[in-house]
Amino acid sequence: MTRIVTRSYPFRDAERLHQSGVHPVLARVYAARGLLDVKELDSELSSLHPPSGLLHIEAAASFLADAIVAKKKMVIVADYDCDGATACAVGLRGLRLLGAQVDFIVPNRFEYGYGLTPEIVDLTIREKSPDIIVTVDNGIASIDGVAAANARGIEVVVTDHHLPADTLPAAAVIVNPNQPECGFPSKNLAGVGVMFYVLLALRAEMRKRGIFDAQTQPKLDVLLDLVALGTVADVVKLDANNRILVAQGLKRMRAGRMHAGIAALFRAASRDPRRASPFDLGFAVGPRLNAAGRLADMALGIECLTTDDEGRAWAIAQQLDSINKERREIEAGMQDTALALLDNFNPVDSNTISVFDASWHQGVIGIVASRLKDKFYRPTITFAPGDDGMIKGSGRSIPGFHLRDALDLVSKHAPSLIEKFGGHAMAAGLTIRADALETFSAAFEKVGSAWLGKQELERVIETDGPLEDAYYTIDFITLMEGQVWGQGFSPPIFCDEFKIVSQRILKEKHLKLLLDRNGIRYDAIWFGHVDELGSRARVAFRLDANEYNGVTKVQLMIEHAEAIV
Repeated sequence: MTRIVTRSYPFRDAERLHQSGVHPVLARVYAARGLLDVKELDSELSSLHPPSGLLHIEAAASFLADAIVAKKKMVIVADYDCDGATACAVGLRGLRLLGAQVDFIVPNRFEYGYGLTPEIVDLTIREKSPDIIVTVDNGIASIDGVAAANARGIEVVVTDHHLPADTLPAAAVIVNPNQPECGFPSKNLAGVGVMFYVLLALRAEMRKRGIFDAQTQPKLDVLLDLVALGTVADVVKLDANNRILVAQGLKRMRAGRMHAGIAALFRAASRDPRRASPFDLGFAVGPRLNAAGRLADMALGIECLTTDDEGRAWAIAQQLDSINKERREIEAGMQDTALALLDNFNPVDSNTISVFDASWHQGVIGIVASRLKDKFYRPTITFAPGDDGMIKGSGRSIPGFHLRDALDLVSKHAPSLIEKFGGHAMAAGLTIRADALETFSAAFEKVGSAWLGKQELERVIETDGPLEDAYYTIDFITLMEGQVWGQGFSPPIFCDEFKIVSQRILKEKHLKLLLDRNGIRYDAIWFGHVDELGSRARVAFRLDANEYNGVTKVQLMIEHAEAIV
C-alpha cells in the first residue's frame, strides 16, 4: 500500500527565507525540510564546521606530523566501497601533498571480510612493511586487528564514521564523529569526509610548526571532487556541512577542475560533468567504482582515482564500466531467482524478508536486498554462500526499523545465532551458519513483528504539494538542479490532479502519458509501471528537462499516481 502525503511547513519560516532572496517555491521546500536560515544554504568552505570540533583530531594531526618529520612509512587500509575508495584516494593524495611516505592496501572482501582484521594486518606487514597503519572508512570495530598491529609494533590511526560498539579498539588515535563524547555538530560525515578533516587539521599543525605558511601550504580543496563523490555515494545525510562539501566538489567538476579518474568515469557513464549533479554521483559514477569492490578488486578503482595519467584513467574507467555491466547482469539474474523464491510471499503475512540461494554472488546481494525492499517495502536480508558452512547476509531496511539494532537484539536473544554483524540503521551485514537460516529468519521476523506496525509498513510518498503553473519551466528546473539534494534533504516532489489525455506502454515496462492541467499539456513517464490509469489521476512527480532532437521540453517523472474515480 502506498500513500501520498503533503509535507507541512511553517509559513513564517518559508516567508523569512523568501524575504532573504530565496525563490518562493524553494523557500517553502526548504522550510518543509527544517531549514530555518538562509545561512544554512551557504556553500562556501569558510562555513564548514572547524576540524577542532572532532574529538582527538589535534592528537591525530600531531601524531601524523611527527610521523612525516620522522619519515615513517604509513599504509592506508581502505574499505572496498565508493566511500572507502575515495577516502583512500583523498588520504593518499593529501598525505603525499603534505610530505608523507604513504602507500595503501585494500583487502579482497571475500577473502578477508570487513575492517582491519588480524589477517589483514599480517597481509599488510607482508606486502607493505608499514610503521603506521591508517584506516579509512573502517576500524572503529577492529578491536582484534588493532591489537594484532600493536603486538607487532605497528601503531594505528583509525579514521571512521561507523557507529562504535561498547568497546573501542586500542588505537594510537581514533577520529570518528560518532565515537563517545565527540561533540562534532555533524555526525553525518562519510569516511571520506573524516579523512578530509584529518588532512585539514594536519595541515594546520604543520603550519603551526613552521613547515608551511598560508602562501606555501598545499591546497587541499583540490580533493573536494573526491570528497563529494564518496559523500553522495555512501548515502549519508546531506546536512548543511555535507552539502558544503558536495557543493564545492560539484563546482570543481562543472568547471572541469576534477581528477582524471572522475572525468573518465563521467565519460564512461555518458554523463556531462559540466552539468554534474548528486544524481550523477550516486547513480552513474559511484556504481562504476562500487562494481570493482563487488566483483573484482577495489585497488583498480583506487588507481583510477589516484592516477594523473588521463589515458590510464580512461582505460581503467572502461574496465570499471564493463565490470558494472557484468554486475547488472548478475543482479538481474539474482533478482529473478529471488522473485521466484518469493512467489508465494504475501507482505500482509510477514514484516521481514530473509532469502538465500546457493548460486548467489556475495558482492551483489546488497543490491538485490535493496531491490526487494523497494518492491515489497519490508526490511530485507539476502544471503549468499560463504566459506566453511557459513552464509553471508546483506540487509536493507525501511524508515522506522533500525537494522543494526534489530540484528543486535536477535544476537542478544540468541547469542550463538549470528557469528558477526555490523552496519547502520538502513543497511547492515552479517554472517550465520547455513543450517541456522530458518532459525535466524524466525528470530528476525519476531523483531519485525514487535517493531513494525501497520503505519510503518505503509509506503509513504512525501510531496511538496501543488506547483504553480508559472514554474513548469526549464528555468525553474535549472534552478532546482543547481541545489544540492540528497539523503535527508530530498529533492522536491510535487503533487497535483491531472486529466489523462493519452497513455501507452513503452518498451513493455514503462507507462508514457500526456497529462493536462488547466488546459496546459505535459509529457510524463512512469518508469517500471504498466497498469493504465483512468481519465483523471492524482500524480506525485519530479520535474525533468527532456532533450529530444535538439528540443528541450518539461517532462514529469512520475513517482506515484492514483486514479481518481
